[in-house]
Amino acid sequence: MSLPVDGAGTTQVGVGSGSGLITPVLLAGGTGTRLWPVSRARFPKQFAPLLGDESLFQAAVCRFSGPDFAPPLVVTGEDFRFIVAEQMAASGIAPQTLMIEPEGRNTAPAAVAAAVMLARTEPEALMVIAPSDHLIPDAQAFRTAIALGVAAARDGRIVTFGIQPTRAETGYGWLECGSTSHPGVEELIRFVEKPQADVAEVLLANPRFLWNAGLFLCRADVLLAAAQDHAPLVLAAATAAVEGAKADLGFVRLSALPWADAPGISIDHAIMERASNLSVVRFDGRWTDLGSWAAVFDEATQDGHGNVLQGRATAIDCENTLLRSDTDAVELVGIGLRNLIAVATKDAVLVADMGASQSVRLAVDALKTRAAPQATAFPRDLRPWGWFETIGAGDRFQVKRIHVHPGAALSLQSHMHRAEHWVVVQGTARVTVGEKVSLIAENQSIYVPLGEVHRLENPGRVPMVLIEVQTGTYLGEDDIIRYEDRYARK
Repeated sequence: MSLPVDGAGTTQVGVGSGSGLITPVLLAGGTGTRLWPVSRARFPKQFAPLLGDESLFQAAVCRFSGPDFAPPLVVTGEDFRFIVAEQMAASGIAPQTLMIEPEGRNTAPAAVAAAVMLARTEPEALMVIAPSDHLIPDAQAFRTAIALGVAAARDGRIVTFGIQPTRAETGYGWLECGSTSHPGVEELIRFVEKPQADVAEVLLANPRFLWNAGLFLCRADVLLAAAQDHAPLVLAAATAAVEGAKADLGFVRLSALPWADAPGISIDHAIMERASNLSVVRFDGRWTDLGSWAAVFDEATQDGHGNVLQGRATAIDCENTLLRSDTDAVELVGIGLRNLIAVATKDAVLVADMGASQSVRLAVDALKTRAAPQATAFPRDLRPWGWFETIGAGDRFQVKRIHVHPGAALSLQSHMHRAEHWVVVQGTARVTVGEKVSLIAENQSIYVPLGEVHRLENPGRVPMVLIEVQTGTYLGEDDIIRYEDRYARK
């Protein structure tokens, strides 16, 4: 079955590789609490450039590409759909399907819905289910590990991947391996939940135990059979959500009503810990889920004193310290620091002991109780057409910088409580105000009266930037009436 997409060809609901290739199912949701303030609910860690210019999501897209892989099926949320599309375009890899969850329900419903989609046209399609926020520097070595598991997966096994442990880690789940099931593949005896420190020491000393990487390789029909046996409510909700899916601007939007009935549960707890046909491939390369700033510190390049400096950061007489500034407007300087983390963004600063980095989520919780916007949102608000950020505000006025991508356009809209003054500082804007359409060049301005229907477009080939001054009695983002919108927002 195919669904038409306005201006974007056809998005296939129920597509498979059709050629024996492995379809990567990339899970791209999350709450963005562990690496605050760089990662937040509106922009989780997989989309942030934590170690270089490439995001973890882009690295995952590239990792699962090549001659053995079909284009990826990405599962993400409403808030992230245009971020995913933009980052994939920047990576030069087109998706097979971008599947939108109506709401986050953990990993089991997402993975099962992907299997339902694939099985509609290719029941035995191979799929690798992978979080998009893990760091695996040696992509080729990991692709080799996946290749080891293919025969077992084709034979009906669900193959997971175990990481050779390097420490008695209490923040990861562990796997116990058994006898060989296929060449290079061992049977999985059991999962071990995140252990206490003394138990972790015992596991580390036993070569049968590995860290659980949380990735799974299997046939779509095998996963659906396991879901039928162990998580029938998940399967029923995911199947109905796929049956009722609608195409939306190149995305596949799952049906919200049945999706709401899906239990919010991880694929590990719902299926994998109950199934009996699991196997393990060992992976000896570097792997981390980058679950804390201490993990980022461990993976980053350190200077001669063990410091990690990112962005506009300077260390004086510091040791084993992470200093990161994510904005050119903030020079972060540490003096005489030992084993500390200091991370500065435009609107927030985190200072923590290196040993307390797992407690960063508690700071987010504290900010939420005070309704601080920094808990979840950034000053820069991403939109499908570009972004805007507030650069000044006061009683009855607000000043924003607006960046519009080439060829993009804001919705045709009006406001009930504010007027707007626009000054173009880069590029050329096509502006509709009422019945009049004007081209506004650099250093020119235009006025949008309160209540007037208007639209802003960038007809050029370079980004268009303008300064917007809002004046009125109420300046909230919800003061908007949309009449037309190419991004189908309400």
